[in-house]
Amino acid sequence: MYEWDFASLWQYRSLLIAGIGYTLLFTVICVAAGLAIGVLAGLGRLSRHVWISAPLRAYVEVFRCTPVLVQLVWFYYALPVLTGIEMSATMAAALCLSLYGGAFYAEIIRGGVIATDIGQTEAGQAIGMTRGQVMRRVVLPQAFKRMVPPLVSQSIMQLKNTSLLSVLAVPDLLYQGQVIAHDTYRPLEVYTLIAVAYFVILLPATLWAKRLEQQHSKGG
Repeated sequence: MYEWDFASLWQYRSLLIAGIGYTLLFTVICVAAGLAIGVLAGLGRLSRHVWISAPLRAYVEVFRCTPVLVQLVWFYYALPVLTGIEMSATMAAALCLSLYGGAFYAEIIRGGVIATDIGQTEAGQAIGMTRGQVMRRVVLPQAFKRMVPPLVSQSIMQLKNTSLLSVLAVPDLLYQGQVIAHDTYRPLEVYTLIAVAYFVILLPATLWAKRLEQQHSKGG
């Protein structure tokens, strides 16, 4: 029988705490940057000009239809070769996950805008609003209510995706766990503890997302 020994991991608590902190900070940065990219790409895809909407559609489909792990490796190893710009593993990972999340956020935002009753747009234009004013003052406030649940769910996925950063030696929670496992030869305890840490972080966010979906369903 295997003898569990979690007490031996106590001396590595600072590494685990640092990993959790790095994971959360990285998630916040990537979610914020991804939302900014998503708003621009999502609204841009609604443009009547093909030279604007077509490249943005290509961007969205490329990032949605390729595995994020492949994207991370490509950004770190291939992009510097093609551009001649040196970048650290952290920078490459942040850029990749922000663009990856932005592609999904863009579709959520575009879908929310499209789902808004066309009569709202027509009413705004009837009282003399420009297209931009109608979007800012009428459409987006109503569409945002529909967007919140899927936006929160996608943000949770962004946090889960940070576990892939360890392949680039970015010091997130999983990478710190790998370091500890190699040092203690206690992989079962280490990865169990990491799984529990992710669960504790993600459970409240998941329950919140579910609650938002229920509220939207009742409101709808």
